[in-house]
Amino acid sequence: MLRAIITLIATLVLPYTGCSTAPSTLDSAAVAKGRRLAESPDPAGVHQRPSFARSREVKSDMVVYRLRCEYRENPLGIDQTRPRLSWQLQARVRGRRQSAYHILVADDPDRLHVGQANLWDSGKVESQQSLHVVYGGKPLASRRHCYWTVRVWDEEGRRSSWSPSAEWEMGLLRSTDWIARWIDDGCEPPAHDQDYYEDDPAPFMRRAFQIAGQVRSARLYITGLGLYESWINGTRVGDAVLDPLWTNFSKRVFYATYDVTDLIHDGENVLGVTLGNGWFNPLPMRMWGYLNLREHLTVGRPMLLAQLEIELEDGSRQIIASDEQWKTTGSPILRNNIYLGEKYDARLESPGWNQPGYDDSAWRPVSQADGVSGGLQCRPVQPIRVLGTLLPASRSEPQPGVYLFDFGQNFAGWVRLKIQGPRGASVRLRFGELKNPDGTLNVMTSVCGQIKSPGKAGPGAPAVAEQADTYILRGGDVEMYTPRFTFHGFRYVEVTGYPGVPAMDAVEGSVLGCDIDPVGSFECSSDELNRIHTMVRQTFRSNLFGVQSDCPHRERFGYGGDIVATCEAFLMDFDMSSFYPKVITDFADAARPDGGLTTTAPCVGVGSAGLTNDSGPIGWQIVHPRLLREVFRHYGDRRILEEQYETARRWIEFVRANTDGLIVNRGLSDHESLEAKPIRTTSTGFFFEGARLVSELATILGRDDDARRYAALATDIQKAFVDELCDGKVGIVENGGQAAQATALYHDLLPARYRPAVFKRLLSQLQLRDWKLSTGIFGTNYVLAVLTRMGRNDLACRIVTDTRFPGWGFMLERGATTLWEHWAFSDDVYSHNHPMFGSVDTWFYRGLAGIAPDRHAVGFDKVVFRPEPVDGVSWVRARYDSIRGPIVSDWAVRDGTFDLEIELPVGVTGEVFLPERCDLSGARESGQPLGEAACVEVVNSRHLRVASGHYRFAAPFRSPQPAYER
Repeated sequence: MLRAIITLIATLVLPYTGCSTAPSTLDSAAVAKGRRLAESPDPAGVHQRPSFARSREVKSDMVVYRLRCEYRENPLGIDQTRPRLSWQLQARVRGRRQSAYHILVADDPDRLHVGQANLWDSGKVESQQSLHVVYGGKPLASRRHCYWTVRVWDEEGRRSSWSPSAEWEMGLLRSTDWIARWIDDGCEPPAHDQDYYEDDPAPFMRRAFQIAGQVRSARLYITGLGLYESWINGTRVGDAVLDPLWTNFSKRVFYATYDVTDLIHDGENVLGVTLGNGWFNPLPMRMWGYLNLREHLTVGRPMLLAQLEIELEDGSRQIIASDEQWKTTGSPILRNNIYLGEKYDARLESPGWNQPGYDDSAWRPVSQADGVSGGLQCRPVQPIRVLGTLLPASRSEPQPGVYLFDFGQNFAGWVRLKIQGPRGASVRLRFGELKNPDGTLNVMTSVCGQIKSPGKAGPGAPAVAEQADTYILRGGDVEMYTPRFTFHGFRYVEVTGYPGVPAMDAVEGSVLGCDIDPVGSFECSSDELNRIHTMVRQTFRSNLFGVQSDCPHRERFGYGGDIVATCEAFLMDFDMSSFYPKVITDFADAARPDGGLTTTAPCVGVGSAGLTNDSGPIGWQIVHPRLLREVFRHYGDRRILEEQYETARRWIEFVRANTDGLIVNRGLSDHESLEAKPIRTTSTGFFFEGARLVSELATILGRDDDARRYAALATDIQKAFVDELCDGKVGIVENGGQAAQATALYHDLLPARYRPAVFKRLLSQLQLRDWKLSTGIFGTNYVLAVLTRMGRNDLACRIVTDTRFPGWGFMLERGATTLWEHWAFSDDVYSHNHPMFGSVDTWFYRGLAGIAPDRHAVGFDKVVFRPEPVDGVSWVRARYDSIRGPIVSDWAVRDGTFDLEIELPVGVTGEVFLPERCDLSGARESGQPLGEAACVEVVNSRHLRVASGHYRFAAPFRSPQPAYER
């Protein structure tokens, strides 16, 4: 362990030791020392060589680590018959490149240790590919467990050690592998809408079975609609909550695979399941007075599909599947709804119901259900889990017997209640984002679908569709309650009916969300910017619940426009490698027969300003091709392009067919802006972008005719835009507002001769508002990007840090901990946990830190470093853990010197653009003149090209001109 710690420190602290393609600038002793460390058994502190790889011939300093199959490490449940394998590389010497790889795959890890691969031996393959290498061995059957390892050769032909072994297991690949059947509780659905609001206990389901012998292995394949939790012998299976993730259930249903070997024993065993409503059995509430989700979603009674496969030590197999042998009864969960919450009566608990020995003679048989038309798919995305806990920051009593707990921040999740009191006492928990002036709870910004008055939401619906949980005590000892089939978006929880005065630990917040790894970090010398970044991250985390939602309370839908506005920021903050392919597929599943795409996916029937009645606004529809391009740039995923290209192509044809000419006159435009919306500019800009995107996708896939066709379409759109919407002489685009000017510049819709005048007009519009924004969902991102691109990052920083209305600083000054839906403070209408204006995080990473993928990057193999120092920010540190490894930009301005430290992983090259205020004549890298630095190519006076590795640049730096006066 000590040796591992020492080598890890050495790896992080010691500089890279030169360039593999140029003479090293370091002395030979330092090079030798670095290479000795690199060839130690474990330079990262986490790897061990398989025994068969301990060869004296191994000389490369490259280390293979973080092996992944279909984006996941050691996944259990893969339904790709030819899964893709990826790995990362680490080296101590600059400029290292993989020149070849060798993969071994076996069904027994011991085979790998002796170099025997009975499933696939790729042999030595001359290739630099380290992402998505397609398995090429023997056909993989359902349930097949695979172990694999890889070694590589560097550009000098030197071989690495074998990586530690990794593994994956196949799921159930064929429909005939499933002997399980969908089952439900046999209850008829309510006859009338108002009846849906009556108590309807969530079903318990139970199956006892006998095992005779020792268990060698056991797998549980399971899903439930809408939601489920499962136990074996009283032990919870897995730690996922609110599973399965929301999909179009008529197209696909995700199932989970669990290794439950340790939960099953000789003798009697019990598999128990509780079912919730989720998105499969929503209430018939009319959101906004008209939208009934039951009319747009695949719906039905809660139902279960489960298959437990057990192999004993004697080789015999036993399958326990959902069928008519199961029994069911009602649970203490009397009501459960995604929006309104849960009602739980602890007096109805059945201790031991999910354990052996329980008497279920009073339970009734289950019924076989019709199921759904959607195919079963192994869950490809990390599930929703409890990600952390929060303790209340304060407690108040605004009214007698009414206690308000403040968690200090807005988040998505639920509350764990600790209570002791008399049997039958009822405690109600209400949730909200704000307090009223008198200190009482304000629920109005989180009310489902603006249902805030009697009769608006249909028969039986509540007058106010607030978030609330009710717990009825069983009495006796201390009781603990956590809801199961709902979640909330809130900062405050109101507790009424509590016996006595609740202690501060009577409630505990559980933060929920898809368990997606954070991959980006940003901090700088400005506390204001750091606080905004934290606010954005907390908002993003609150809105990853199987869909990238608009808010975690009143809607929870996957709006395409919100994703378009923020996807670049999400990609820099979180590992969206499997999440965004799901989003892409969700929109494809919702595609209309004519090729149009919907406002949300899964489609819930909401939308306006679409090109047709059942399609969304063009800025919301473009999410599909936009994400395809970004997923390829960030993760190199070609398979999703191949699968989804036709959907993207049909979409751009749909737009062309439903547009009169080349100017799009319909759309939602710059949603939530403070100025008149330039509908034609924003919508035509998306048409132009869409044509370019589809052309680029076609080029990647080798569809040259399509690529030329859509490139020509983009050119025609651009010409029409300039002719009809831009007055080049005075630089006015459409209505001349901030959004119109920034949209034209951001999308490169203008000829070079028009850009200065259009940009000057943008500056004048900003100045008219005293350097404050008037933009909305799209224009906000565009303005910041354009200012940075045009050399006015000082203005972008001023806008971002301004504490006046409108802006992020204004939100912070008003106590926000997550982003608002609207620039103005709202205590009645708008959400206070809304990602839309989170596009500012893109500016943090790209505009300040300067990290961005090259436009033509494949899996972030080409990075552009363009740090832009601004007055008032003396240092910035940012890191992005790309699919290939860590990318770092760390700069500071000290004593008239600009210092920039960057890091690129093996297989990645960088274009470095030093700031204009740097004096390149005095620039150095690790103390050497730029022309003599290893692996640094001077392209021009400010443009450098670097290979992988760790670099330290320094250059004299001029003081800025007076801000805003240039």
